[in-house]
Amino acid sequence: MKLVVVTSNPNKAHEVAAFFSGAVSVTHVALECPELRSDDVGEIARGKARYAYGELGSPLIVDDTAFEIDALNGFPGPFAAYVLDSIGNAGILRLMDGVKDRNASFTTAIAFADADGIQVFTGTIHGTITTEGRGRGGFGYDPIFECNGKTLAEIPLEEKSRISHRARALRAFHDWFVQKYGITS
Repeated sequence: MKLVVVTSNPNKAHEVAAFFSGAVSVTHVALECPELRSDDVGEIARGKARYAYGELGSPLIVDDTAFEIDALNGFPGPFAAYVLDSIGNAGILRLMDGVKDRNASFTTAIAFADADGIQVFTGTIHGTITTEGRGRGGFGYDPIFECNGKTLAEIPLEEKSRISHRARALRAFHDWFVQKYGITS
């Protein structure tokens, strides 16, 4: 079985390959996919998968992630990458200055497309926004997102890969995929 991971980040393709322990041939393709505008990351991922499958014609996955801060009514939501590029973690911390409710969550949607259609799998992790960045690992919002007393940037990659929003979505996809195709991994 061959599975294409469509992403600009080759590390995501390696993560997917690790989930299948060599039972599936995982290939990385850096195809630019148009993104729908939606508050639902599942719908955004579904649209990207539809486009990518139309271009490549082979079983594939894409993903999209939202970062939602409760006190900011879910902002930045599915626009997390744009907001990170625009105001960064320092800007988020300024927006949160003096705010007591610091609850936040990450949700990743993985969309799988093949000749039978598109399936979407999601994973969510809940935590809080710190008052300052901590840790040297991870990327993006990891230094300001705390879960179980540590930021994602303070958690070793191996542990993060077990508990993160992306890992949860990937686990749900993996379990469905191996059952659908009868793969032993």
